Amino acid sequence: MTIAMPEDLTHNQAIVLDCLIEAGRAMTAYQLLDELRDTGLRAPAQIYRALSVLARRDLIHRIESLNAFVACRHGDHSEIVAFAICDDCRTIWEFTLPRDSSLNAKADSKGFTINSAIVELHGRCAECKETRKQWLGH
Repeated sequence: MTIAMPEDLTHNQAIVLDCLIEAGRAMTAYQLLDELRDTGLRAPAQIYRALSVLARRDLIHRIESLNAFVACRHGDHSEIVAFAICDDCRTIWEFTLPRDSSLNAKADSKGFTINSAIVELHGRCAECKETRKQWLGH
């Protein structure tokens, strides 16, 4: 999916979002700061303010377990966002789960209404699994 750059972003918001889109991976605020120093961003507060706005606008997601951010690659925010994260190479795949999934049914059975949800799945991608298999001699 091609990510459209909204026209009403500030300069800082636009370059942070562009950096995340171009990277195609999750980045911490300090990785973003290091990457964007030449663009005039020199303070962590500048990065965090841009990230805050981008997250509120659903243009990025925070990967809680990595304390990092990734550009949103799906369009339908009515569904549950899920990430499969390779613990070896740190590649992240974004996908969605329908609101009528069993996750929602479990919450409903307890009288709990989900306002938002992000699911993080950790494991090993096929490439890393194969590399590990070869390394172990299996």
